[in-house]
Amino acid sequence: MKIIAGVDEVGRGSLIGPVYAAAVILNKKIDKKLLKDSKTFSKNKRELLSKYIKKNSIWVIGKASVKEIDKINILQASLLAMKRAIKKLKKKPTQVLIDGNKVPDLKNYNLKAVIKGDQKIPSISAASIIAKVSRDKFIAGLAKNNNGYGWDQNFGYGTKKHLKAIKKLGITKHHRRSFSPISSY
Repeated sequence: MKIIAGVDEVGRGSLIGPVYAAAVILNKKIDKKLLKDSKTFSKNKRELLSKYIKKNSIWVIGKASVKEIDKINILQASLLAMKRAIKKLKKKPTQVLIDGNKVPDLKNYNLKAVIKGDQKIPSISAASIIAKVSRDKFIAGLAKNNNGYGWDQNFGYGTKKHLKAIKKLGITKHHRRSFSPISSY
């Protein structure tokens, strides 16, 4: 029996926080027509879909920290988060489909990169939804103790409000120091 896992990451372009990756093995009963790239849904719809996917799949989250991102770069940190997610799956998949054009270095796994996979492959779409909802909740939690940056709205991306706040309030321990414009402060 073929067991396919879909993998996607979120948070690569954010100026703060860890990068998240999800790995998902869908249950046969799940309605795959509901699954599309997480960016195409409203926040509420994404949250509902995330709950639905979690009930109807095997899923895990892998992360790479701000320190790891600053040490090994965002691409390598994204691949590390994916590797961690894949290795945490309770069932070993016969094939792992990964959004993008690179795969993590992982022995004894059948890995395949799929460009725009989050738009084409339901299990990758599911992974993109779970990863986005999980990371957004984490960043919204950080926002409560870091007022003024607007993280509950921009999730750490370089919006005008966030960049203005950095100039006014400075950088935090959550900022990625290797990222521009943080690196210039």
